[in-house]
This record gives sequence, structure tokens and C-alpha cells, in this order.
Amino acid sequence: MRIIWASLIILLLHSSVQAADKIRIGFPDLAASFLSLPLGQKRGFFQEEGLQAEFIRINPTVALAALASGEMDYYTVIGPAVAAAIRGLPVKVVACYMPRAPIALIARPEFKSVQELRGKTVGLNILGGALKVTARLIFRHFGLDPDKEIKFLANGPLEARFAAVSKGLTAGTLGSPPSDFLGKKMGFVVLARAHELFSYPVSGLVASAKKIKEKPDEMKRAIKAGIKANGYIRQNRDGTVPVMVEWLKIDKEMAAATYESIVKVFNEDGGLPENGIRLLIEEGKRQAKVEREVSAAEVADLSILKEAQKALGIRER
Repeated sequence: MRIIWASLIILLLHSSVQAADKIRIGFPDLAASFLSLPLGQKRGFFQEEGLQAEFIRINPTVALAALASGEMDYYTVIGPAVAAAIRGLPVKVVACYMPRAPIALIARPEFKSVQELRGKTVGLNILGGALKVTARLIFRHFGLDPDKEIKFLANGPLEARFAAVSKGLTAGTLGSPPSDFLGKKMGFVVLARAHELFSYPVSGLVASAKKIKEKPDEMKRAIKAGIKANGYIRQNRDGTVPVMVEWLKIDKEMAAATYESIVKVFNEDGGLPENGIRLLIEEGKRQAKVEREVSAAEVADLSILKEAQKALGIRER
């Protein structure tokens, strides 16, 4: 009899695995900002929702085209998606897991404030990416004109940017964790952290208009998995750090430092802050050279998020 029951249990477990709906999720890079969903898969939150997620590393331009054509189910980067929606691509943000950019402005130790960088050169990976957008917002926050009072130089990857700072070719650079940890080890100082200054949503879930219309239940389950993952990250350091080591391909010391820098930036409810989406829209309009008014509804649809929050017992804020 025990053998029969054991066989039935194995069969049921096998059936539940087989029955999981497979979804494809794109992400741009191995960065802590995009940890929520891979951790959700690793720690079983997608499986709890009857989903099996496959993660594909892909750049935003290709990913958003794949999203619109149905070749990919979801993407994780919010900024490029908002810009694409403004240009008319039928994609929308449906959830946000990191509403603030965990990017630090790092400089040589002789600089004691952001204002002291007036007229100086700051290194970036590329001149048209997220680091420059964040840099512009940081400098504006401190009363500097990033177009007239700061010079930007494309230095490439973090190692090259730090080398340029060390040699005095640039005054500083920007980067997401663990760049702040690495910079301090090299004797540099952190002058500002973007997430302490303003909301600028970084990662979440982006879907096509067709997907929103045709697969609302699947989307609700995917959103719930991400919210559960964020709760786990915020509450379980010991369980999160090993996932960071594995997924980000860094050592335990660096993963622990990254966790401390970033843990409070993950939200608890998957919500998209209104002030954050407005900043994204203004930046998207600037990139697309669009002057017309753009409403939040044109770039985001949070109706299914609200259903997911309700199902998880999260009060609307």
C-alpha cells in the first residue's frame, strides 16, 4: 500500500511540474537591480504560482521588439520600455520591483561634495545609457547644469572607469552595487546615492498590450511571484546572498556588501510611484524629441498589479 501511495505522490508531483506554464523573461545584464525575478525562480515563488520562468539576457532594443512580436513574454527594464511606448510601441509597464535607482556617484577623495565637481569630467560606460540619465538627475538635484557644467566621457566598463579616476583623467564615475564597495576599497568616496534623492524606477515587469489583454491570469501570477521575491529579499539576508553569489557571479564578501547597499531599494508591493513614472516619461520624451503631453496610462497599466496586491493581502497605497 505504501508503494502505491508513494507512486501516486511521485506521479502528482511530476504532473504539477509538467503542468507549469512556461514563460520567457528578458533581462539586460547581470546586475543586482534585476535580482527579484531570478531569485523568485530560484526560491520557488514562480513554481508556487504554477509558472516556470526562463531568463534570457538580451539588450533592450531587441527585447522590446521581441516583446511586441510575442517572441518574449516579459522584460524587466522599465526606462527603455517607457521610451518605446512613447514612440508608439505597444508595450506597457505592469509592475515595478525597484522604484529607485541604486546608483552611486563615486569620486576621488579630494572632492567632498557634488558641487565641487562643477567643471570636472565624469566617466560613464557609454554616453547614451542609464548611467548618464541618472548622472544628469543627480547633478540637477544639487543645482548643477549637467549640459554646461559637467563633462561626460565614455570610459567603458567599471574597471576602466576606476582606472581613469585613479589616474586623474576623470574626477569620478557612477555605478550600481558593488561599485560603491569596490570604489571605497580603492580609496574613493561616495558623494551621492540616487535612491536617496529621487524615485526613478529601474526594474519590474513590462508586457505587450496583447499579452495584457489575452493573458491577465498568467501576468497576475508572474507579478505575485515578483512581489513574493521582494519580500524574501528584504527579510532574508542569509537566503538572498547565496543567490547573489550564484547569479551575479561574485564572491560572498562582494555579495554581502551589495546586499547591504541595495536591500532597502526593493519595494514591498510591486507598485510604480507616480513621481517616478513622471520622471521616466519626461526622460522618454526628451530622448524621442516629443513635446506633446504623455499620460501615465500610455506607458503603464497597473490594473493587474492591483489584483495581485489584493490576492496577496496588500492594501492599496
